[in-house]
Amino acid sequence: MKETQGGADALTPTAMVVLQDRPVIALSAALAEALDECERTGRTLQIVTDHHSRVTVPVRTMVTAKNAQWVVHDGSGYYEALTGHPMHWDGKSFARVPDASDYAPAYLTRPTAPIGSQLVLTFQAHHTPQNPLGGQVDHFMRLLTGQPPIGWGATEPLEHLWDPQALTTHILTSNAPRLIAVGGGRRPAMATLEFTGTTELTTLTIGYKPDDPPPVAQVPSLIDVLTSENPITSLLAQLTPGRPDLTTEPRWSGASAPIGLAATGSYTGPPGFMRQRIGPPTTPLTWFHLGDGTSPEYWQRHQQLLHHLRNP
Repeated sequence: MKETQGGADALTPTAMVVLQDRPVIALSAALAEALDECERTGRTLQIVTDHHSRVTVPVRTMVTAKNAQWVVHDGSGYYEALTGHPMHWDGKSFARVPDASDYAPAYLTRPTAPIGSQLVLTFQAHHTPQNPLGGQVDHFMRLLTGQPPIGWGATEPLEHLWDPQALTTHILTSNAPRLIAVGGGRRPAMATLEFTGTTELTTLTIGYKPDDPPPVAQVPSLIDVLTSENPITSLLAQLTPGRPDLTTEPRWSGASAPIGLAATGSYTGPPGFMRQRIGPPTTPLTWFHLGDGTSPEYWQRHQQLLHHLRNP
């Protein structure tokens, strides 16, 4: 087997397979190195676990946003963890079974812990050289959990105590644009941050127990408070059924649903959408209400809105 920088249990021209035999799979330095190597070589990183394992927010983000897959072995076969689609080894990589007509049985078993809600805020911001980075995450975590972040780092476990100036120096002087921040407040909170030049794309996830409803109706006012000190250019808010501890099991727990979208500028349309102007007068945003976070069919409204904003 060919040795790789990140290490692998199997390596083919199209895939790097990494076996993980732990209850919780975090974004370790080894996994991050494996992903970097796959991005350089055009391979897909395939993380293989059993059906009792869970993944952290950074690993799930890597699987959904990068060239990576989470493959689960349930004793009788393999399946794609986030979709339940049966998979098999085709000699080069794990691939979907083309004629599969149903989900893998293990994917349809009940979650092993109570399912609450995860409030997911994905926002974009542009920064100037004078301002330290991380201000938006800091402010949002204070508003939603009562405390600022407690740590940051490129991999898990996080290496550094929260310090926006140190984070800024790291981003400006290193070739590692992806970071993780974790909260220390009354609710679990974790953010994944990615910087491209002066642009930041961040996804912040807050966990809520079944008896602790998320503040869906207050989202626009929270954005309004945030942008008075830390401007953003856009934000998508959604609600996802999931474990309050923010880990993800390889089984169905429910579909995400949109709450609303904020976009830079003052808009008068499109018709049929509730709108609210928020943010400071010099850099206003328009909040478009999409749903209550419980109706996945409202993703169609989200697509309609995006089409209108891109083709005014």
